Amino acid sequence: MESNLYTPLIKVMDLLLDAICVVDAEGRFVFASAACERIFGYTPAEMAGRRMLELVHPDDRARTQQAAREIMAGEPKLHFENRYIRRDGSIAHITWSARWSEADQVRLAVARDVTELRRAGSMQSALHAISEAAHSAEDLLALFRRIHQIIGELLPAANFFVALYDREKDELSFPYYVDENDTTPTPQKLDSGTLSAKVIRSGEALLVTPDNRGSLPDPVIALHGMTSLDWLGVPLSTHNGVIGALVVQSYTGKVRYSSRDKVLLQFVSIQVAAAIERKQVETRLRHMARHDALTGLPNREWFYERMQQALVHARQENTCTALLYIDLDRFKQVNDQHGHAAGDLLLQQVAVRIRQCTRESDTIGRVGGDEFVVFLGTDTVSGQAAIVAEKIRASLSQPFDLAGHCQQISCSIGAVVYPEHGLARDELMQQADAAMYVAKKQGGNRLQMGGMIDPVSPGRVDPSGWHDATCGNTGTK
Repeated sequence: MESNLYTPLIKVMDLLLDAICVVDAEGRFVFASAACERIFGYTPAEMAGRRMLELVHPDDRARTQQAAREIMAGEPKLHFENRYIRRDGSIAHITWSARWSEADQVRLAVARDVTELRRAGSMQSALHAISEAAHSAEDLLALFRRIHQIIGELLPAANFFVALYDREKDELSFPYYVDENDTTPTPQKLDSGTLSAKVIRSGEALLVTPDNRGSLPDPVIALHGMTSLDWLGVPLSTHNGVIGALVVQSYTGKVRYSSRDKVLLQFVSIQVAAAIERKQVETRLRHMARHDALTGLPNREWFYERMQQALVHARQENTCTALLYIDLDRFKQVNDQHGHAAGDLLLQQVAVRIRQCTRESDTIGRVGGDEFVVFLGTDTVSGQAAIVAEKIRASLSQPFDLAGHCQQISCSIGAVVYPEHGLARDELMQQADAAMYVAKKQGGNRLQMGGMIDPVSPGRVDPSGWHDATCGNTGTK
């Protein structure tokens, strides 16, 4: 190829926008035209003697080797497409047409760079996929995972996170954070000085590389942990303002980001922001439909559904579970003497105390004005249910601070165990409710186990019911 005989031909090939390559039987470049430098980033001299597979994207090497074997077996290839890693770390989509020369023992190929064409198609596909994910994802976490996957098909995204800004709390959180070096950061204020906060405050995309890091107008700090080599963040903008940021980052020279990647990420971020906002609204509406607005606990319908699911699991696993039915003693007097605002505050504090007495695997619900239910997790027997019920009874017997009014109340608790006291959800609810009323008729401030004649009455108080108390002790005011 280097002889004077081929010099005019080589000059003609160097004028072509497509690259001409010749690869020997061992897969090494014998010749590469000038267009290779534009397409791959390497000069023809740098490519000479280099193994072709070294430049191929790792995910495409197996099928590229298979195609090479077929070409060498006498089967020409037209429009074979694979991906290459350019010198700058970016990905090039290449369409090849190649054939084998038996006489010269080389593969002759013409390579066309279709990266921009594929990028345009990928961007449209990404928008469609994001729109689909907004409708199909079960929750925000599932949406973030799908968005990560979609963006990973557009550019390297091994280190990717979503930052969301809560204006009411002035808090920046990281609900989705995937990083090869660091764990999820703790929530932070918007004035924290991090790159993520800078993107959200300014509403502008930011690409930080070693070349421009020192020229940033404001000093910034790493989110936490290791400082990245390249950092690319774009705002998530909606008609309500900036709600967060999408970020990708790299720690080695194998992955570098460019202004082209910034434009691409900005393009999809608009659709991503709309998808996240839509899912946030759906999540809020679903929460409102399933939870009590005052206490934030599951309402009757959602509690029943979760209880039914837990019973099915208990039946399949042949385990025990328990149900507590809690009623506040003489709650009406709180409303009558101090007003409904005090009563609402009391119910909120009761919900907090019940949560503190139970596990995350337990389900708490508010099923009436002053009635609460607790469905305990699997492998809960009568003795364990009684222990939890006593913790709740004791906790609710302590004084409550109701906006300056210190009040002491008590509660009546009915407890039943599956399958000892019933098999069906409604049967267990009725049994627990009946047990609670037995405890209440005995003066309250006690636990009644299902199937027992005498209620358990630790620390019985004045059966006349609720009374005022001084904060910090149980004496009457």
